Amino acid sequence: MKRLGEVLAPLGLTAVLLAVWELACRTLEVPAYFLPPPSAVAVALADHLPVLVAAAWRTLSTALIALVVASLIAQALAILTALSPWLDRAIRPLASVVQVTPVIALAPLLLIWAGLDHPDRALVAMAVVVAFFPIFSGAVAGLRAADPDLERLFDLYGAKPWQRVRRLRLPAAVPFLLEGHKVGAGLALIGAVVAEFGAGSGGVSGLAWQIQDAGAKLQTARMIAALVVLGIMGVALHAALERLERAGLRWWRGR
Repeated sequence: MKRLGEVLAPLGLTAVLLAVWELACRTLEVPAYFLPPPSAVAVALADHLPVLVAAAWRTLSTALIALVVASLIAQALAILTALSPWLDRAIRPLASVVQVTPVIALAPLLLIWAGLDHPDRALVAMAVVVAFFPIFSGAVAGLRAADPDLERLFDLYGAKPWQRVRRLRLPAAVPFLLEGHKVGAGLALIGAVVAEFGAGSGGVSGLAWQIQDAGAKLQTARMIAALVVLGIMGVALHAALERLERAGLRWWRGR
């Protein structure tokens, strides 16, 4: 019963908001190019669904590839910071620079470096930049969260730095890594969309290009339909990662 309430509550609120939106558009006679009613958005969604789903898959695939690449780079650098205090002092400030650099400012450079004939490479690179820091930050925090008593025990046995990282700090970092990946996945999706806007080319055929194309033609209902698809995709990705996180934490606690 409780789970049913958790599902019905947001659905009920969404239905009320859509009804108010529809009623306001019809009562106030709002121009369709300015704000179409939900019924017009539903029609646009049905008419363009195959194109929007294909575009959504391209955007999602870019985000997933970027998440994997960002994860590998972030975890490798985090392990290096755990192995050497000198590397820690050298790497962490540079990682902070990556965090505060707007991805849209890097778009022109990355497009040139990737080659104008290969904009997909630049999209992945830009999404990696956005997704990198939360994974790196979570990994670093997790590697520092090991039990101090166990740290002293490893000192007592004369454990080498790599043995300490592999047998103590990495297992302790699992909850932090899971949370960092959950945040990083959402940012990778945002980064992929922003990168598509930054690329500004018909050669990039993700959801951002669909929004740009619809906006240029004043097809506001189609723009909102694309945003609906993007929102559904983001919610589904977040739900999948939350389920993965719960499974990972059950395994971790069992260990």
